[in-house]
Amino acid sequence: MEKLATGEGDERYEAIAALVAEGDPKAADVLQQAAQGEIELDGRKHEVMVNNRLRSAIAEALAVLKLMSPERAARLEAARALAGVTDAAYQPLMSKALAQEKDPEIKAMLENTLAGLQLKAGDKDARIAAIRTLAQSSNPNAKTLLLEAAQDGDADIKMEAQKSLREVEGRLGWGEWLGLAFAGVSLGSILLLAALGLAITYGLMGVINMAHGELIMIGAYTTYVVQGFFRGTEWFSFYLVAAVPAALVVSGLVGIALERSVIRWLYGRPLETLLATWGISLVLMQAVRTLFGAQNVQVENPAFMSGGIQVLSNVVLPWNRICIIFFAIAILIAMWGLLTKTRLGLHIRGVTQNRAMASCVGVPTAKVDAWAFGLGSGIAGLAGCALSQIGNVGPDLGQGYIVDSFMVVVFGGVGQLAGTVYAALVLGFANKLLESWSGAVIAKIVVLVFIIFFIQRRPQGLFAVRGRALET
Repeated sequence: MEKLATGEGDERYEAIAALVAEGDPKAADVLQQAAQGEIELDGRKHEVMVNNRLRSAIAEALAVLKLMSPERAARLEAARALAGVTDAAYQPLMSKALAQEKDPEIKAMLENTLAGLQLKAGDKDARIAAIRTLAQSSNPNAKTLLLEAAQDGDADIKMEAQKSLREVEGRLGWGEWLGLAFAGVSLGSILLLAALGLAITYGLMGVINMAHGELIMIGAYTTYVVQGFFRGTEWFSFYLVAAVPAALVVSGLVGIALERSVIRWLYGRPLETLLATWGISLVLMQAVRTLFGAQNVQVENPAFMSGGIQVLSNVVLPWNRICIIFFAIAILIAMWGLLTKTRLGLHIRGVTQNRAMASCVGVPTAKVDAWAFGLGSGIAGLAGCALSQIGNVGPDLGQGYIVDSFMVVVFGGVGQLAGTVYAALVLGFANKLLESWSGAVIAKIVVLVFIIFFIQRRPQGLFAVRGRALET
């Protein structure tokens, strides 16, 4: 304690190692005092000059002491924090912790950490044994250590390290592919949410709605407003229960108002519809800037959507994206049920297939148009609610998804929900796969060029369906 308080140079780091080596629980209190800048010794307080190196050494030492904790969560956190530790002075206590550890996950982490220490400080036999231990790891740190060992001058160590490195790289490769697959499904679900509303307003109704992105934005800002009502209450973790229907209703009502006031006069005139909805999008963006400001607003994740599931050491599946995937599936099922099992769905399909005949048999086509456009707009609002959980919410939020949404609907087939689902997943996987090879910008360009050539060869998309757009 005296050296830690008044020592110079490496004396303080030797003192930290000595405190840890004893394994005394009181050592943690001393180290925490040192981290705060002072130590009480013989009734007097001594100031400790704490720099980044000393702060890092104290953090590692506290993690080593936590390995002796009776609580699994504390030991697991400590084992993760020590993954890259290099100080051999901690080895005796870590070996003691390993000997009494019963949890397989924590035990595997400690074995890899100790193997890394032996690889740097042990004799030849110990280093080879450490290399073989690291060969069973799926931790990226093990790959780094083996890469260093593969440069060793000793031929036996070099050969063993290269062999172990191939095993670790193969195991990490599976993890990378799993992470890439999840990222593809995650992006596909986001594209599906953004495109489902457009599948109605454009796919079923034939309206080129350039304000679709702003309807997504309205859903996101509605979520932000609802969050504000729940902030500071004990029900904050459940604010999404109220935000989801609120986003659906608000965006849906805005969509109905747009259809009744502007779009109803422009059916069958795609160019005028495009220009009018583009103007509406600018008005909506400016209205949001006036109400909420031009800066992004913060929407927090509820407690149950924080963190993630660590499937492998190099693969973590975030809870917010997992929830969005299931949310997209639920919306898709609800939308399918509404279009195929309800009277409104029957009317929408009837107007889509033959507007004149539907009108002749008594279908109120004007009301169906309003309800269908409101439904598509409401689903766009749900997409905004979901997107608020994974990114920034700002006036330009919708601009990042309008082009992707049109690509999904056109690629899948105009007016075909199944095509929208397949197209969203295909484009999600394609984007993530290409991003891993060439970066996000090149991936976007390649996907766009592919869709252009695909539509040239197959204008009806993946799935073809007869609809109003085709008739006119």
